[in-house]
Amino acid sequence: MTDRFETVDLNRIKTISLKSRKSLAAAHNQAQIPSAAGAIGFFDSLPKFLKANDLKALIKAIINARRKNKPVIIMAGGHLIKVGLNPLIIDLIKAGYITGICLNGSGIIHDSEIALIGETSEDVAAGIGDGSFGMSAETAAHYNDITACAADNKIGLGEATGKILNERKARFREISMLACCHRYHIPAMIHMAVDTDIVCQHPGFDPAAAASASHHDFKILAHEISKGENGGVFINIGSAVILPEVFLKALTVARNIYGRPHKIITANFDMIHQYRPATNVVHRPTMHGGKGYSFTGHHELMIPLLAWGLKAFGREYTKQISKPKKRR
Repeated sequence: MTDRFETVDLNRIKTISLKSRKSLAAAHNQAQIPSAAGAIGFFDSLPKFLKANDLKALIKAIINARRKNKPVIIMAGGHLIKVGLNPLIIDLIKAGYITGICLNGSGIIHDSEIALIGETSEDVAAGIGDGSFGMSAETAAHYNDITACAADNKIGLGEATGKILNERKARFREISMLACCHRYHIPAMIHMAVDTDIVCQHPGFDPAAAASASHHDFKILAHEISKGENGGVFINIGSAVILPEVFLKALTVARNIYGRPHKIITANFDMIHQYRPATNVVHRPTMHGGKGYSFTGHHELMIPLLAWGLKAFGREYTKQISKPKKRR
């Protein structure tokens, strides 16, 4: 006789409305697109030491990568979205500086909620006490539609999210990174870990379909990384575990199959210095050639600085940088 362990019945959960939920981030407090005016003077005024030199070197590496048609891929945790930086990333995509986006599982949730209702980032402390945290019915239903779309169309989670947001004309889709990637034929790759995101606690969640679509995005990422020989740039922003691990495995696959890339440029932006991003993004991938950079600081300050520098120093190269074409 086989012992059986009792399980919770997810059909008994009580959901709440997304629109009635208190959120901490909203469309009206998103970042504004920086002007190039005054930027070169500011960057030239910085002391020529340490991280100031590194930031300027990374900016030039990104510009050089795009001049040579090499990939520049941003990997980010959900915090990038929660602090209102979607407009800056979208602007850099349209300008041709970013060629691919990777998000962890929370990326779908925060990016989609911003697109759907113009708000995201619920108050966890307020909801954890009564069990309402993560119980938004609309978010869960939307995620289930995404996994179904990915399965039906044999695409990944990232592309499926952008496709649904655009086809359903989500009200705030213009500040959605995933909708932007879909409109401009830019690979958007989602790398989820089952049971780490709020959608996993809902009864309609299909772990097999979600994991399969996420793995599809992993294979896209490995191929995109393979294009980075001699100058491709790969930047992690705020993912402490999942994306550094995914990146290292995808890089290994690319080198195993294609024998490349080497001499790549990597960078990590985070609020604290952490082992895994430093090891798996900055050090190991560049130990046989290339260069890795590490920047410690708040995203809402550091990423606008990076975008400002690209807008300023990239102006003279804009005609040489391939820009994505919008889907008709």
